[in-house]
Amino acid sequence: MAGGMLIIGAGECGGRGALALRDLDYQGPVTLVGDEPHLPYERPPLSKEAMASNTPEIKAITSDAILAEKSILHIHSVQAVAIDRAAHAVRLSDGSVLPYDKLLLATGSTPRKLPMPGLGPRCVYLRTFADALAIRAHLTPGNRIAIIGGGFIGLELAASARKLGATVTVIEAQPRILMRGVPAEIAEIIHDAHVAEGVKILCGDGIASIADDGNEVRITLAGGQEISADLAVIGIGAVPVTGLAGEAGLTIDNGIAVDAELRSSDPDIFAAGDCCSFPLAVYGGRRVRLEAWRNAQEQGALAARNMLGAGEAHAAVPWFWSDQYGLSLQIAGLSDEGSSTVRRDLDDGAFILFHLAQDGRLVAASGIGPGNTVARDIRLAEMLIGKRAKPAPEALGSQDVKLKSLLAA
Repeated sequence: MAGGMLIIGAGECGGRGALALRDLDYQGPVTLVGDEPHLPYERPPLSKEAMASNTPEIKAITSDAILAEKSILHIHSVQAVAIDRAAHAVRLSDGSVLPYDKLLLATGSTPRKLPMPGLGPRCVYLRTFADALAIRAHLTPGNRIAIIGGGFIGLELAASARKLGATVTVIEAQPRILMRGVPAEIAEIIHDAHVAEGVKILCGDGIASIADDGNEVRITLAGGQEISADLAVIGIGAVPVTGLAGEAGLTIDNGIAVDAELRSSDPDIFAAGDCCSFPLAVYGGRRVRLEAWRNAQEQGALAARNMLGAGEAHAAVPWFWSDQYGLSLQIAGLSDEGSSTVRRDLDDGAFILFHLAQDGRLVAASGIGPGNTVARDIRLAEMLIGKRAKPAPEALGSQDVKLKSLLAA
């Protein structure tokens, strides 16, 4: 029985990988295994468009017709339970065994659980479309929503909940929202936008206890303040899904550890997307794990190329974005690599912060503004970062100097 290419995880990354194998003219069997009943779909809309809509819909990245046309076998609603590396086979929860020549693990990440007693049915997490539907049912005028965690997901959800008329309180134990990877100046603008829309944000206070009696959730903060809510959504980060890989003896290091070509410690097993950590050449081989839509897309396609022997190293610069209340936040690169910052003001109150390493190299750019005001400059900054450019700080800060000219230099 021919093994062919087997992909475990039918999300954005796995779906893109399967399609890419066919686009690369691979003729053997391609099998895509997912634990949800749906076609591969995009997750970012779950906290934004899908949540704010009256009739949430899945934004699928392909269709049954396309999968059939490309001879991609999509096995859904099952879990992979064990990898037999010696036999080159994967056992599924329904008892079936699938052989493989090359295996791609695109198992994604899962919400980090709040390690406290007292959580009940009104304490929920957002990861899947089913989660989104369950949360959406509570986002009605006057309903009280508590969001635990002031990261991207929690804040996007807060914006959607306010749009639907719910009362929203965001609880963040850290001194400010968006502590991870977002500069304070930009986080402050997003904080103010939420407050202007009626969101209550409580920072710098941890949770002492939670009591969910099935009718409401009572949250007591360390400082003594009490919040009552009809629903508590917990968004305190995500952890990579590595159980399958770990039990098969693959190296785990903040996710499934892969090399620059996304190959795990087994030469026939690759990993891509949220579930893996990989070395980034542009930061001297620093090992990172990225939970980002574009990274899932890029790595799904790159893994497909390398499963077919391309031998291509991951060279993309990390890129993140978030939309809230008509404001678009975009970040290229890793801002914690910078030791100094240069600000460039744009039109309509938009601005970009350029983060420079000690040697003058541009390592990241963080921008915020209405609509698409920062998109083009962030894209150019991303190219400068990729080139390891050392642009003059005064040129970066001046609106009169086009970033395109710095790229040409």
